[in-house]
Formats: sequence, C-alpha cells, structure tokens
Amino acid sequence: MLSGKNIVLGVTGSIAAYKAAFLTRLFVKAGANVKVVMTSAAIDFITPLTLSTLSKNPVYSDFVADKTSGIWNNHVQLANEADCILIAPATADIIAKMANGICDNFLLAVYLSAKSPVFVAPAMDLEMYNHPTTKENLAKLNSFGVNIIPPDKGELASGLFGEGRMAEPEDIINHLSTYLKKKLPLTGKKALVTAGTTHEAIDPVRFIGNHSSGKMGFEVAEELAAQGAEVILICGPNSLSVKNHSIKRIDVVSADQMYEACMKYHKQAEVVVMAAAVADFKPAQSENKKIKKEVGLKAIDLTPTRDILSEMGKKKNGSLLVGFALETNDQLEHAKKKLHNKNLDFIVLNSPTDKTGFKHDTNKITIIDKSTVRALDLMSKKNAAKEIVKTIISKLS
Repeated sequence: MLSGKNIVLGVTGSIAAYKAAFLTRLFVKAGANVKVVMTSAAIDFITPLTLSTLSKNPVYSDFVADKTSGIWNNHVQLANEADCILIAPATADIIAKMANGICDNFLLAVYLSAKSPVFVAPAMDLEMYNHPTTKENLAKLNSFGVNIIPPDKGELASGLFGEGRMAEPEDIINHLSTYLKKKLPLTGKKALVTAGTTHEAIDPVRFIGNHSSGKMGFEVAEELAAQGAEVILICGPNSLSVKNHSIKRIDVVSADQMYEACMKYHKQAEVVVMAAAVADFKPAQSENKKIKKEVGLKAIDLTPTRDILSEMGKKKNGSLLVGFALETNDQLEHAKKKLHNKNLDFIVLNSPTDKTGFKHDTNKITIIDKSTVRALDLMSKKNAAKEIVKTIISKLS
C-alpha cells in the first residue's frame, strides 16, 4: 500500500528520534518516497545527514533554505504533495502546539497546510503521557481527524516502565498500510491481469512472436494494486519489473502456458484485464533440436493458438472482463465486433502511431463499451492505466 506514496515524516526532539532512521528505511524499502521534516530539537538527537542519506531526499527544518539567495522551503507544496503525514516521534510539546494551532516551526506549518491524512506517534515519559493536558490534546487532535498511533508499554528513558514508548517502526508501517488500504476503492477485490507477448517455439532457439513489451499491462497491474486490489499478473517474456511488491507475478512463455495460468486463476478474480498480445498462431510442430541452416526450411505449418479472451468471456461468471485491441484499419468497427463476440464489459482500443503502441511509453487509447466510445488524447501509459482503472471502478460501483 505504500508503494509510490509520498510520505512526509516529521521528527521532533525525543530520544525516540533514532527510530526515525529505521522508519525511513522501511518506507523506502516499501517503495515510498519519503521527505523528512525535522524540528531544531530533533537535530540534537539524530543528524539530518543520516535521514537525507536514507530517504534519498533533502531534509527540511527551516522556512528559509538559503538565506543568501532568499530561497525558501514551500510548506504548502510539501503538504499538498503528501499522501500522508506522519509525526514520529511526537513529543508532548508538538502535540500541544498541534492541538492549539500554534505555528512556530516549519513542521507545524506543514501540518496546518495538510489535506492528506495525518498520523501522530506519541513518545514521552509515563507521567507526561498520562497528564490530563496531554490526554486532552490527543483527544482534541483525534476530533480533528488526526490518527493517533498508540504508544507501547516498556522501559522509558527515565528508567520507569509503562506507556509512552513510541510504537515500533514495523507497527507504524503496518498501521499506515492498513489505514490507506481501507480507504481505497478496490480493497478486497481480486484482479487478474495479463501482459506482454508470447513466444511460440519453432525450435529451441527460434520463435514466432510480436513486439509487445508488456508496459501497458504492467501499468494496469500497478494501478489496480495502488487502488487496493489483490493482483495476479500473468506475463509473457519481458524485461520489466514489478514495483508494487504485493503483486503476484507469474511468468509464462507460450500462449498455451498463458492459457493454463489464466484458467487456473480467473475463478478467483472479480476483475480480469487481458492486456497481453498473445500470438494468434503457433508452429504446428516444434523441433526439439535447432534446425540447421544447411538443412533448410521450406515452410512452417501454422495452427491457431487457443483464444484465451474468448474462453474468459464464456467463463466470466459475474466478473468484469476487459479486453484490448490493436487495429491498423477500420479500428472502431473491429474493436466493437471484438467487444460483442468476446462478451467483454469494455474494450481498450490502441491506435498504433510513431509515438504509441509496442515498446513506447505513451499510448493513445479509446475506451469502448456497449453504449459509449471515449477517445482519449496521447498520454503516458501510466496515465492511460489510470483511466482504464477509473473505468473499472465506475463499472464496479
């Protein structure tokens, strides 16, 4: 759930500030982009250099970035770009200021500008945490919609044992992931996506295939996962990698292997997106040894591969089925025919140009269902995937 998310991590002046290094590392490992904001007191406990190195981003602490040139740090922009803001550790002082609208440092300015969810992980001694003022301030923050991550019980800096110890970094990560997942429209939905080409063997070193890179299918899988779906990605030969670690990737080579994988997993899926460019034909016979050039090859007898999309249309049983079409002529006519013949809920028409189609990072798509045709402008395949997933969400709702 944290993959691709922009996280602002606020660090305040507590002995627990050392845990910010572990938190930052876990966020980065999960694929998040972390920007750290430190109070001046926090710098006494952990260096900005440590957190900058771990986050791979500059650390913010003051309103003015460079006093000589007058360059300033834009707290509003930082807050608006964040998918969530986490203040960990949060001292009694920062909690009191947040609860009462005090804005005397850069971190508080970011908090007061926030539109995204805000999380606070308190860290203080037992009596400070149990003080009525602290309890009142936490309740006040909670009434504002701020999410309080309860502290642990344990040995405290004072030597006392009790509540007030900041939650462990792993627990904080799980807390944020669970919260963000609940807010996503496809949480609890299972999705199956196919991507890329297939290779149909002529002999052990030669094959029939096409130029599909798999980029479009991978982007759709990433966006479905980003919206909360549990995604199984079945992909043919490609050089791509999955960014969201929650996606279950299944690699295949041939159309027959893709067919078997789809038949195995489609029953679990409520959403099926068939973005793969599966070969339409395969050699009727594949040689088990390399065909030598001197022997020659007069012809290759071809036989049709199994129509995976058609089979999925027959078996969809309540699932939402999305197909793809790439046509060079009579595009709308062919796409609408495929939509009807394959029993699809909608189809995505790719228009091949010198900037779209196979191997390119951009695409020009038209989304077609039984009643509407929506042609979109040239855009990145990432944004095209967002439009496709938006359509899926609207049809499911």
